[in-house]
Parts: sequence; C-alpha cells; structure tokens
Amino acid sequence: MSDNDQIRTSIPVPGAAVDGRISHSIFRVARLHRMLAGQLLRQAGLHPGQELVMMHLWDHGPRRQSELCCVLDTDSATMTRTVQRLERAGFVRRVPDPDDGRATLVEPSTASQALRREVERVWRELEEATVDGMDERERAEAARVLGRLECNLVKRTGKAGPGAGAPGPATC
Repeated sequence: MSDNDQIRTSIPVPGAAVDGRISHSIFRVARLHRMLAGQLLRQAGLHPGQELVMMHLWDHGPRRQSELCCVLDTDSATMTRTVQRLERAGFVRRVPDPDDGRATLVEPSTASQALRREVERVWRELEEATVDGMDERERAEAARVLGRLECNLVKRTGKAGPGAGAPGPATC
C-alpha cells in the first residue's frame, strides 16, 4: 500500500498488526461503536448489552434466563446481573414458568414500552453516526462485506452469536 493509498485511521496500525489490517480495523471500529453506543444508551439509563436483552424480550416475549444466555452468547453470571439491574430499574420482571414450576421467566414490564421507543431512537442515532456520508450503495456493500466477515468467523469459531439459527439474510 503506497502512502497515497493509506487509509486514515483513529490510531496507527501497530507493526505487529501489519499483516492483519482488516482485523485491526474491525477492532477499532467495534471499540468506537461500543463507546458511542454506551454514551447514547446512558441517556436512556442503560448499559451496552442491556438493550439487546430488552430487544429480544420485546420481540419474543417472556424467556428463561438460560435461553437469553444462549441467544446473546453470554454466561449465566453476566445475565443474572443484567436481569437484576433491569429488574431494579423496573424494565423487566420475573414470573413463574407456567410449564415448569421450578423455573422462572423474564418478561418485559409495561414500563419498558417507553424504554423501547428510546432504544429505537438510540439505535437510529447510532446507525446514522456509523454510516454518515455513505450513500445507499455503500451502505449495502458495507452490510454485505460485514455479513461475509461474520460468516467467515462463524465457520472458524463454531459460534453464530445473537439470533443464531434465525432464518434471513444473515444466515451463513
């Protein structure tokens, strides 16, 4: 890559990552994206990741905590803390599972519907900030390339991540 072809980045690519420029770029973009998401979500009283739990509950209704762990690819302790915080904030409640008296379900509270509008606003703002200056063709190409990268990593790790198994364009 010549100096004229050098892509501007927020931090220089370290020498050890010179043969991994794409991976280093993904790391930088993911870090900055999560940072901005955190700033925006704090306005709604949430921490990154909590909105993903709420999105899943809003879309699919009450779920066991173990299912949330699988869908969001997190461990039980992290999910327990997340659900406890959401419960203290009044966004979810735990109810007995009607199919298994030993289990409980996590469900979105009525109060969480106002939060849903705020989360949708935050995600719109995050998307706008992320693709600012890109036309529709560039946005489509970025989505296609990111989907390809995700599929490559799914094949190597054996983990599909959030929404795994759901039909649609992201299916590898």
